[in-house]
Amino acid sequence: MIKFLDLPAINARYEVAFQEKFQQFLKSANYILGPEVQTFEQNFASFCGTKHALGVSNGLDALILIFKAYIVLGELSPGDEVIVPSNTFIASILAVVQADLKPVFVEPDFATFNLDPDKIKKYISPKTKAILAVHLYGQLANMTAINQIAKDNKLLVIEDAAQAHGAKDVFGKRAGNLSDAAAFSFYPGKNLGALGDAGAVTTNNNPLAKIILELRNYGSEKKYVNSRLGYNKRLDALQAAFLSIKLPDLDADNNQRRRIANQYLKGVKNPKIRLPFYDGSENHVFHLFVVTVDDRTRFITYLESHGVETLIHYPIAPHRQIALHDYAHLKLPIAETMHKNVVSIPISPILSMTDVSTIINLLNAY
Repeated sequence: MIKFLDLPAINARYEVAFQEKFQQFLKSANYILGPEVQTFEQNFASFCGTKHALGVSNGLDALILIFKAYIVLGELSPGDEVIVPSNTFIASILAVVQADLKPVFVEPDFATFNLDPDKIKKYISPKTKAILAVHLYGQLANMTAINQIAKDNKLLVIEDAAQAHGAKDVFGKRAGNLSDAAAFSFYPGKNLGALGDAGAVTTNNNPLAKIILELRNYGSEKKYVNSRLGYNKRLDALQAAFLSIKLPDLDADNNQRRRIANQYLKGVKNPKIRLPFYDGSENHVFHLFVVTVDDRTRFITYLESHGVETLIHYPIAPHRQIALHDYAHLKLPIAETMHKNVVSIPISPILSMTDVSTIINLLNAY
């Protein structure tokens, strides 16, 4: 069986370092925040090229904290509209709703799966205050166009960079440094994955960073002195330590993902399978390699019968989720088609080229 993602094998590379770090951590008694979190924050900020990286509990909380902090700053107000892509993971939308803001769904570019800048303008209203750009599957959204639209209309831009760790634009700027603030998830399956839940916010905005630091820790700037109604959304110190161990290999791992993606793109020659768009640059880190097919059930069954695991990211469009029933009336045919037809095939830095060749042969024989 070719696994979709072999997490034990990915993390086996770090087993000795993890064990050594855990022993140090155990003896340190610095179990909440402390030096391990600070070290990772400094390392990740340097990696992304931002002034600040703020460790938080997970990617959803990272987004929520960004929106809540902008409300504290008075740059957002409850009820404001946030433009969001219609074909994202539900967490992107949950963050907007849970911050008492209103998501406005805009259809994606069918080629890139990302928010289509050409469609944004007609959805901007006097209530629109922000754009949430999701770098879906690891490919950067068109941030040049999105930032220009935001500048012209005095809107905030927030990146959901949960799947795009390390991606670079044409100017060499990384995901997390292409907007006013960005949210990252370090869920175990991400390109930079923890061994549990973890996340971060990156920004160059000093006041925003200060408020997020307070909000993540009970609204406290000083222990037992609480100036705000905050939360417990801190990055776990042990996860921060593990992430610091893995971070130096992220670029190399992303390059290996690109090599595998290029093999798929060159090798698969089957008109029944639509391959993802890729311009060959570093703007895609291939967190996922997503193809589209007309008969998804048949396609998945075929691959599984030949020993290849697949996953679906994601089977239900957000506005069709029961939890978001207020938006069920929306007609979003591009998103609905994508969610109906997408299939993710194996890709990871430890996937062997033998397995890649096997998968290519199976796809061509489908």
